Amino acid sequence: MDLSDQGAALDSAWVESANNIVGILHGCRDASPIAERFVRASWRSRSSSWYGYEVGTSWCEVELDPVDGPDVLLNGVVAPHRFEDLTALLHRFGLTYTLELYEEDGTLIRESRG
Repeated sequence: MDLSDQGAALDSAWVESANNIVGILHGCRDASPIAERFVRASWRSRSSSWYGYEVGTSWCEVELDPVDGPDVLLNGVVAPHRFEDLTALLHRFGLTYTLELYEEDGTLIRESRG
């Protein structure tokens, strides 16, 4: 996996935000090819564990962590008004996913399946 620090840094408005996006990328046994897709879309990427990656851009930063079985967990922070941009990107990558967007108080405000 090629790591990249060339993508945009997370906007300062979101740096201190609590995680507000969680999801599952279905049928993905390995986070590396997913991280590579984000890098090709001009996001930055770095290894965050033995098998996990952190990917990000100015409006979103998420961890991609494989779990036992055929799925990769996704969690992190996204600018709420860019939620649809993230789902569109996952769709463009050809991924099947379930995403949930939460308010700061933990209230579910959006859910998307693709």
